[in-house]
Amino acid sequence: MISLHGLGDIGNTSNPTMLHCASFLPMFQGQKAGQERPYVLLILNHDLPVLTLFLWNKASLRICADGGANQIYDSLPNLFPNENPATVRERYKPDIIKGDLDSIRPEVKEFYSALGTEILCDADDQDSTDFQKCVKHVMGNIHEVGNGHMKLLVLGGLSGRLDHVFANVNTLYLFPKVQMVLLNDENMAFLLPRGYKHEIRIDSSLEGPHCGLIPLGEPSSCTTTTGLKWNLTNSSMKFGGLISTSNRPVADHITVQSDTDLIWTVTLHSLQSRLKEQMSSADWTPI
Repeated sequence: MISLHGLGDIGNTSNPTMLHCASFLPMFQGQKAGQERPYVLLILNHDLPVLTLFLWNKASLRICADGGANQIYDSLPNLFPNENPATVRERYKPDIIKGDLDSIRPEVKEFYSALGTEILCDADDQDSTDFQKCVKHVMGNIHEVGNGHMKLLVLGGLSGRLDHVFANVNTLYLFPKVQMVLLNDENMAFLLPRGYKHEIRIDSSLEGPHCGLIPLGEPSSCTTTTGLKWNLTNSSMKFGGLISTSNRPVADHITVQSDTDLIWTVTLHSLQSRLKEQMSSADWTPI
C-alpha cells in the first residue's frame, strides 16, 4: 500500500509512506478475516522451500521461470510419499512456464503442456534472465502487479550460485515499482525504494530474530530507522564501511527512511520451525 502524497527528499515529511506487511505468510497473526491480498507466485530454477506448499493455493497466478518447472515436477511429489507422484504433479500444475526454455526437460514440458499449462518461449532476448522475462510478462498482464498493488512472491531466488543470487537481487532494482519478495524457508528480502518513508510491520512469531538493511546499489549518506535494536540516525552506509547486519526488530512497526534504495532482509527461523511442526502432524494438509 502506498499513500497518495507527493515524493520529496529524505528530510521532507511529505514523503509518501510505503507499507510492507508479510500477510501472505501462513499463520500470520496480525491478519484479520477478509484481509488477505492476492499475490502472484513465481518459481525459479532452484531448490523449492517447503513454504511453496503453503503459498500455492492462494496465489492468483503461478508461473515458472523455465527450469523452475523441473523443480515443481521433481520436488513436490517427494513431500507426499504416500501419494501417486502424477496425482501430486497434477494438483500443483503451474499456469504458465516462460523463459528461453533451455532448462526445462522435454518430458516436463510435455507433461504440463498436456495439462493445459501455457508454455511461452522468449529465446530471442538473451539480455534478460528468465526471472526478468517472467516479471515483464506479469507486469504486462496483471495491472495490479505493475502498479505495486499486488505482490510478486519469488521462490528459489536466495539459494545456490552466488552470481545467480546477485542477479535475482538485481532484478528487484530493475523493477522498483513492483513489490517483489524473495523467499526461502529461512529468509525474506525485498527492496525499499528511495523517495518513501517505509513502514515495515513485523509479526515476531514468524519473522526474526535477525534483520538487515543493505545498501547494495549505491552508498547511503543518510538513513534513519526506528524499531530496531541498533537504530540508524542520519547514518552513512556503504560497502567497505558500515552496513546494518545482524540487527534485530524490537517493535512490531519498523520505519526506514533513506536517500537511496536499500534491501531489507529478515530471517524466518520461527516460521520454518512452525511449518515443520505442522507438516509432521498426522492430519496435515497444505493451506
